[in-house]
Amino acid sequence: MDRRSIDVVVISDLHLGTYGCKAQEISNYLKSIAPQMLILNGDIFDGWQFSKRYFPVAHMQVIKEIMRLMSHGTRVIYITGNHDEMLRRYSDLQLGNFQLTDKIVMEINGKMTWIFHGDVLDNTTNGSAKLLAKMGSAGYGMLIQLNRCINFLMKLIGRDKVSLSKSVMDGVNKAIVKIEQFEQTVADLAIQKKYDYVICGHIHQPQHRTIETKEGSVVYLNSGDWVENMTSLEYEQGEWKVYQYDEKAFSHKVKEKPEKNLPKLDVVTDEVAFFVHSLMHKTETTTHHLAAFSKPIL
Repeated sequence: MDRRSIDVVVISDLHLGTYGCKAQEISNYLKSIAPQMLILNGDIFDGWQFSKRYFPVAHMQVIKEIMRLMSHGTRVIYITGNHDEMLRRYSDLQLGNFQLTDKIVMEINGKMTWIFHGDVLDNTTNGSAKLLAKMGSAGYGMLIQLNRCINFLMKLIGRDKVSLSKSVMDGVNKAIVKIEQFEQTVADLAIQKKYDYVICGHIHQPQHRTIETKEGSVVYLNSGDWVENMTSLEYEQGEWKVYQYDEKAFSHKVKEKPEKNLPKLDVVTDEVAFFVHSLMHKTETTTHHLAAFSKPIL
């Protein structure tokens, strides 16, 4: 498959290291694009559910595809989220064309764009509610495994797949996270700061809409997730759009055999240290500058 040339791609909530992660689909997507800039907007690794006993080769392949894009000139910006909050102790790390930060503001073709994961504005991930959020995350992981067993049985009897996990997540978002309230809060802050665009992840709800208040308006975007929705944001020819992964479009691809030379995660004590270690030991680093963008304002 020929790679699509894209100016900017924003992808978030991969949740590598969990049973719900669609690692093969993520790899397929990354192999299909050639972005000038790739923004990983939080929850790429899932430190809340992480276990060295479960980090399959397919998940390692996602990391390798990101590294491959970097080696071919893609600038990668990793913005931390709540599930990979352990990364925040490494914030402001810069290695070649890789940058690690907690948030970023950049000018894209004359439009000021604020990008952050979004958990800092979610009360369910802060304070005393954080423990409940982590327990809920673990329960969600168990539900995904149950969902897989149910779909296996559904396939045997010739029935369509069901997504109990997505139904539960949507219900939780409506009851607790309150998506519309979250989006409005983000938009209000962005308007106060005079930004033209604001991009989040976190709530697993892809979105592209303009939000207006008495003080002004802002374009709110959300990259969704790769557990249920399998979506990203793509910027090309002066416009943002929500990309939806189409399984049929990739169904003709011959399934590749797992690469045998991928390192095992248990050689380190910390999944973040592994990622940073991988970046520092790349065989090739090519610094690439995107002409349409100004330097990031942290």
